[in-house]
Amino acid sequence: MPISTMTRRAFFRGKSEDSAKTSHTVKNSLGMTIGNFPFAAQELPDVPPPAEKITLNGTLNPYNGPWGYEQAAHLLRRTGFGLKKSEVDALMAMDMDSAVDQVLAVPANLPSPPLNNYNNPDFTDPNVPLGQTWVNQPFEQDAEFYRVESWRGWWLDRMINQSFSIQERLTLFWHNHFATETQIVPWGRSCYEYNQILRENAMGNFKDFVKSVTKEGMMLVYLNGYLNKAGAPDENYARELQELFTIGKEGGQPFTEDDVVAAARVLTGWRINFPTNNDTYHFPTEHDFNDKQFSAFYNNTVIQGSIDGDAELDALLNMIFQRPEVAVFICRKLYRWFVYYDITPDTEANVIQPLADIFRNNNYEIKPVLEALLKSEHFFEAAQTGCFIKTPVDISIGAMRTYNLTIPASTPWDQLIMQYYLSLYLSNMSMLPGDPPNVAGWQAFRQTPQYYRIWINGDTLKNRNSFTDILTASFIASENDTLSIDLLAFAAQFDHPEDPVALIDDMMKLLLPQPISAAKKFLLKTILLSGLPSDSYWTAAWNEYINNPGDPMAKEVVRTRLLALNLYVTRLAEFQLA
Repeated sequence: MPISTMTRRAFFRGKSEDSAKTSHTVKNSLGMTIGNFPFAAQELPDVPPPAEKITLNGTLNPYNGPWGYEQAAHLLRRTGFGLKKSEVDALMAMDMDSAVDQVLAVPANLPSPPLNNYNNPDFTDPNVPLGQTWVNQPFEQDAEFYRVESWRGWWLDRMINQSFSIQERLTLFWHNHFATETQIVPWGRSCYEYNQILRENAMGNFKDFVKSVTKEGMMLVYLNGYLNKAGAPDENYARELQELFTIGKEGGQPFTEDDVVAAARVLTGWRINFPTNNDTYHFPTEHDFNDKQFSAFYNNTVIQGSIDGDAELDALLNMIFQRPEVAVFICRKLYRWFVYYDITPDTEANVIQPLADIFRNNNYEIKPVLEALLKSEHFFEAAQTGCFIKTPVDISIGAMRTYNLTIPASTPWDQLIMQYYLSLYLSNMSMLPGDPPNVAGWQAFRQTPQYYRIWINGDTLKNRNSFTDILTASFIASENDTLSIDLLAFAAQFDHPEDPVALIDDMMKLLLPQPISAAKKFLLKTILLSGLPSDSYWTAAWNEYINNPGDPMAKEVVRTRLLALNLYVTRLAEFQLA
């Protein structure tokens, strides 16, 4: 059954002929009520801890084992979204070092900005023509909801259309680390510029990165930095800077409450040039000019008071980055994002601590850490494959990439509708880019002992399966476009689609992270053959279709069998792993 097309008037009210989504009226941090966000709550319920954990071995020693399909696929699954056959083939033609270098080679230039794809008979942006960018425009209350969704769709489109590069997955990692929410700051320009800071700094210097985030408009609004002033310091950002962004709180909170207050005083006076633009500046008359005393944890450092906000911020960051906890905390977060959630004592000693040394010895440059991790024997250990429960982004964006789908766009409005549908599915799976549940990011990367298992519950599993079911068996529709998997083209990309055994082998390598049993493969072949005993049935049906592609009956015979096979595979428990 197709997803029914929304009317123009119903679209941004979150209503369709099939179902109505829960709407949340948002009063943002700037004190304005803007739009309705028909997205599900992003907080996930608790789940029981795992019965047993996988034990990973290996160190940061360079990997010198075999390099083939399994290793190339593992690298791509963990650093991108999904697995495209063409990309696996390309990496297999390289050696391991070159493949990792290719993945880490992020584009030098930032992508072109999002465009106005939301003007329609019911709404026209008063300042931005259709097809022009809105990212340099001042705040426009009636347009901001549309601009936020235009930005979110633009980011999803970048994830879908990325190549080998780790850039978009790393941008999502930093979005989870330096988390902000569009529902709190629903300002399209600010969302876009903050996202560009995440992307631009994703593999740069972490200390410079923290300074940029501290002064950035969206973060200043999200954590009340723009309200922080002498005589009434707001501790919100000062606390998260230490607890969530740099020092961490694993093993307890080593810094004191007085350190939080002192840091807040250092950060007084930063303001944003709202509503004209997202630029920030330091306003000396609202800055605390007095000295700031820190605790023994920071070696009783005193930051001298001045009128120079940048100088005091530099002094604060220099003090924080003297602590060894910073490198360890960030390396643990990178490990949990790209490798596995459980950090055993052996992993801590053999992987995390050496990575932290690399981080510090390279003056907090991010790329050397990622290079050491992704080229290590630990990363390529066989037990790593399939131990990672896919995020909702991996399920949705990954499925689209694996099945060679892109968002159709007969018109700009059709493009936005399709992107918005994808956002709704991600919301129903509890991972909507742009809106993590809170400043700590998504629970699956921080909540012990469940971690990734939090992604799966009775509601979210149904929604995960629903997305792949609809793309496989039906379609998503905008006013002029449909989005669905071309099962015939998907099968045709393999070397021997006419051979049911070879086809199933090739499909399973692409769709599943671990080998399946011979018995399960036989079951899949039975599905493809519709229970008939001879492989020749499929071979004859495929060849008949290839020789007569215009024959609707020949096409339907093959498509029906591929449909049954793909529906079964995408519902397997193994499909939920990466």
